[in-house]
Amino acid sequence: MPLTEIGSSDRLLAELRGWVEQETPTTDAVAVNRLMDRCQAELASVGGAIERIPGRDGYGDTLVCRAPGEGAPVVVAGHLDTVWDHGTLASSMPYRVDGAKASGPGIYDMKSGSFMAFHSVREILRQKIATRRPIVLLLTPDEEVGSPTSRAPIEAAARGARAVLIPEPAGQGGACVTARKGVGRFDIAVRGVSAHAGGNWSEGRSAVVALAEIILKIHAMTDLAAGITTNVAPIQGGTRPNVIPPEARCEVDLRVPTIELGERMEAAILGLAYERDGIAVTVTGGMNRPPFAETPAIRALYEHAKVLAKRHGYELPAQHRGGGSDGNFTAAIGVPTLDGLGCTGAGAHAPHEHILWQDLTPRCATLCALIEEIE
Repeated sequence: MPLTEIGSSDRLLAELRGWVEQETPTTDAVAVNRLMDRCQAELASVGGAIERIPGRDGYGDTLVCRAPGEGAPVVVAGHLDTVWDHGTLASSMPYRVDGAKASGPGIYDMKSGSFMAFHSVREILRQKIATRRPIVLLLTPDEEVGSPTSRAPIEAAARGARAVLIPEPAGQGGACVTARKGVGRFDIAVRGVSAHAGGNWSEGRSAVVALAEIILKIHAMTDLAAGITTNVAPIQGGTRPNVIPPEARCEVDLRVPTIELGERMEAAILGLAYERDGIAVTVTGGMNRPPFAETPAIRALYEHAKVLAKRHGYELPAQHRGGGSDGNFTAAIGVPTLDGLGCTGAGAHAPHEHILWQDLTPRCATLCALIEEIE
């Protein structure tokens, strides 16, 4: 076990319940900040050096807590926002414990992991445990929409760090993450010419038809062998069946395994814009999370974590994951980053979201021991 006393899974779950029952949709800065306030008060009360970065653009604040030590810091970053709207607890996903599963909105992605990070740092400070390096804990408000306001503080904290630990949810079999695909997001808007669909059909230019042609081109860009995937959703267009649609639009998700492929695919999607024969297509966006590639330093960090996990009674496989996280930002600037260190479970962004709550203590012990021991 780590030098820090973690406590039982029952104890951790009891406090985590309060986090889950405080709904924090990304779009409600006030709600996110209420949970941020609780974390700040707890960390300050045990001597954490607190920096609160005010939110902007409709998002909540970013909380930075520092603990003393010598040398380059170990950075731990988790987000408090979830994809679930207010009222989800009352309407469809009440907090509940059913045997080995604890369920509720955001419990798996990623309130349990962020709580484990918060709890580890709080207890290191409370118990006055000497770590080998300083600690920087970040709790952020907007990861679920691509971290538009927290990316800069995360990258600033990571520059010069010894390592970054990301307690995003564990994968299948409890796997942590040593690589992730890069993520691109694009918006496509099409302007056509409206006309009566019966009497003046030839005078119209259908924005929906033009968009459909573009969607098929984007779909054809998927190359599973190369690790490239595209997805188009949502789609909007048209007003009534008897009106040639003058407008249509869609969003595009792109996933790529390397920076080079990201640059190539970004250029290809942006290159779909055109204006001719009454149709104008505008494409905006680009790569918003760079690829997170495994390196020898990341592999060494994983091997350390694997030994610690064994000490705490479980196996820790590693995986490469298609979804992005804030670890993409830190790995891309060359800092060894280990991700997926959160709790086991399933159902991220889905109605069956849950954690295997009895794993809270052993998973938290591994995270805390890494924070203590990284040299």
